Amino acid sequence: VPQLGPQLPPRLTQQPWHLLYSTGRDGFSLRTLYRSGARPDSPALLLIRDTEAQAFGAFFASAIRSSSGFYGTGETFLFSFCPELKVFRWTGRNNFFVKGDVNLLMVGGGSGRFGLWLDGDLHHGGSQPCETFDNETLSHREDFCIQDLELWGPA
Repeated sequence: VPQLGPQLPPRLTQQPWHLLYSTGRDGFSLRTLYRSGARPDSPALLLIRDTEAQAFGAFFASAIRSSSGFYGTGETFLFSFCPELKVFRWTGRNNFFVKGDVNLLMVGGGSGRFGLWLDGDLHHGGSQPCETFDNETLSHREDFCIQDLELWGPA
């Protein structure tokens, strides 16, 4: 979280952040993740470590929630620590920021590819280059297994 501080919108750079959800504490469930992050208009930081020890994630400008369509703003971004921090910001090509239901959470998209996706049990996910963020694959592989996942929010 400290390394990501300078990348956050200016209104959030000095705010303390606290842990809203952790697979180690709360179990592996997308439904529980939505409940933990459902504070209206509150930004959130999703941190993932896969089983190959790669760390990456996403910043959401608004509360993470289940939705029938895409939501979010151009402040949303993807990032990877591979090996140093790389941030992938909105390209302006589309508005496919975040969409999710109880079975799937998607961040970024276009042409049938998603910058980051997670399944409903939070065990598997994937990452592909997408039009929304013009990102690299965040993990070493396009499909990965999740070891740890955390959701952080401003205090």
